[in-house]
Amino acid sequence: MKRKNSNAILKDCFKYNAEFRPIYLDFKQKLKLHKNKTIAIAVSGGPDSLGLTALAKAYSYENKCKIQYVLVNHNLRKNSSKEAEAVKKLLKKKNIHLNILSNKNLITKNIQSKARVIRYDLISAFCKKKNIKKVVTAHHLEDQVETFFIRLSRGSGLHGLSSMRTITKIGPNLHLVRPLLNVKKNQLIKIAKSIFGKFFKDPTNKDKKYLRTRIRKLKNILEKSGINYDRITQSINNLASSRDTLDVYLKDSYNSLIKKRNKKIIIKLDDFNSLNLEMKIRFTQKAIKDLTGSYYTQRTKKIVNLIRNIETNKNNKNSLGKCIILREKGLITLQKVKI
Repeated sequence: MKRKNSNAILKDCFKYNAEFRPIYLDFKQKLKLHKNKTIAIAVSGGPDSLGLTALAKAYSYENKCKIQYVLVNHNLRKNSSKEAEAVKKLLKKKNIHLNILSNKNLITKNIQSKARVIRYDLISAFCKKKNIKKVVTAHHLEDQVETFFIRLSRGSGLHGLSSMRTITKIGPNLHLVRPLLNVKKNQLIKIAKSIFGKFFKDPTNKDKKYLRTRIRKLKNILEKSGINYDRITQSINNLASSRDTLDVYLKDSYNSLIKKRNKKIIIKLDDFNSLNLEMKIRFTQKAIKDLTGSYYTQRTKKIVNLIRNIETNKNNKNSLGKCIILREKGLITLQKVKI
């Protein structure tokens, strides 16, 4: 297909389709808030990411910005390389060049968790090389609800149960942008089919050994019981409002109580003990993230165990999240493990 025809199809699809147009306008508004010379789009080949890819390509035509499309091949399945090339071929028909990043590490345990870390590491390295400051993902409304239930099953608190943020810092010079959090999956499926004619299904999405897969199957049961995802999303957003209020208080308290010295974070034990448990958890999580630059927050259960150790032992040394945590002489000192 000629470039001109591809341009016309993409532009007209979002210009004249009554269902797609509001999605595109909201997407365009959110991306305009993060003006950069180049952005990266995370692609998988599924309907969510192909819907995102179509929106991004239309946006690039209208705003004349450069976009890099990136797919991570985890090499977890026998045909994963062929599948990645099939996605690349499909996108090429719409004048979209796909960069394929291949994982060379063997993943045998905690597959989804480790694959997620590797995916962001590879994308972050690609963005650093290309001087890209924003990477955009296709997280949508159902992802919000599924993540809520996963964290609920793990006993997460307010922060974990709140909605994903539209923009999150995942590195020193890189932010993750999620402009589709209010968009439903079936809408992205329609966009993907309309623009590309097809999409690719990940067989692991049906594998019941994964918690997210089991939770995904609850949707029909919940809706038959009168519990729909729109209402759950409202509750998640309400929790996020409370989280954001607490974050303001946390930031002020954190900045006033901690000291940064020689790549260490130090807090007086008396000041730490004056905090309630929720604030102790948030303080510790934030300190570890600040020192390591990690995108991921340590799980609440591990943080609580660490806090108990600090409270009950006068002089002790702990490690968590690539950090050493030392209680000594009335101080709590955190420092990054030297590799």
